[in-house]
Parts: sequence; C-alpha cells; structure tokens
Amino acid sequence: MSDIKSKESRSRNMSAIKNKNTKPEIYLRQQLFRLGFRYRNNVPYLPGHPDIYLAKYNTAVFVNGCFWHRHKGCKFAYTPKSNVAFWEKKFRNNIERDAVVKNELKKAHIKCVIVWECTIKSMQKDDQIRKEVLKSLVEFFCENDLYLEM
Repeated sequence: MSDIKSKESRSRNMSAIKNKNTKPEIYLRQQLFRLGFRYRNNVPYLPGHPDIYLAKYNTAVFVNGCFWHRHKGCKFAYTPKSNVAFWEKKFRNNIERDAVVKNELKKAHIKCVIVWECTIKSMQKDDQIRKEVLKSLVEFFCENDLYLEM
C-alpha cells in the first residue's frame, strides 16, 4: 500500500514533530509547578534526557507519546498501513531504547515515572482524573518505589 502523501510532504510532516517541549509536557510541568514542585527540563546528563527531573525527589519523569513509544492497548498506538517494515523497526528500536534507559536509571537509583500522552489528554478533559493523577505522582515522589507508569 502506498502513502497518500508524497515523500517530500511526509518528510516535512515528520520533521515538524517535536521531541522537546511538547504540549503534553508543558501541561504536566505547569500542573507540577502549581503544586510547588521545582524541576529541570530535558536534563542532558541523565539517561534518556528526562522531560522533567525533580532533583529533590531524585525522580525522572518522561511524557511518552502513545504512538511513538507503543502504549499497549491504547487507541493512539496504531501502526501505519504503509511502509510497515520501516515502522515496525522504528517502534522496536524505541521500545528497546526505553528499556535500556529505564534500566540505567534503576542502576543509578533514580526513580522513573512514565506519563502517557493519553493520560495527559484525560487530565485535560476531566478535573477528577487530573486530581487523581497528580495525587498519585505526589505520593510516588515521596515513596521508595523506583518505577511508576500512568
């Protein structure tokens, strides 16, 4: 099956996708800041360059896109119908890299949180969900657990 867009048009679309300061990241940072949390963005010296790093709580937060990081069971984690081999390889590499980063953070005793894009979207639509997610994050920051995914 061929792509409905030209190669040049598809390339332009893909190059416009940001990997830093995405709308879901900005939203979560604003929510954390309102609660009094202070953090660093896109910390280059930590494995995986976390989107948010709370030094006080030794916690790295990643805001993962469901499509790119293959959120299991999520409607946003679909596979394009064209160029399937390329996409499967791309997704497999992303999943492997995520596992390596998670392992490196664990070895460094840095807590890790994955917040999925669909969770952020739900938070934006429903105030009760927003409160529950933020409550879970705050509790995690103060616990001894090393990993949380939401």
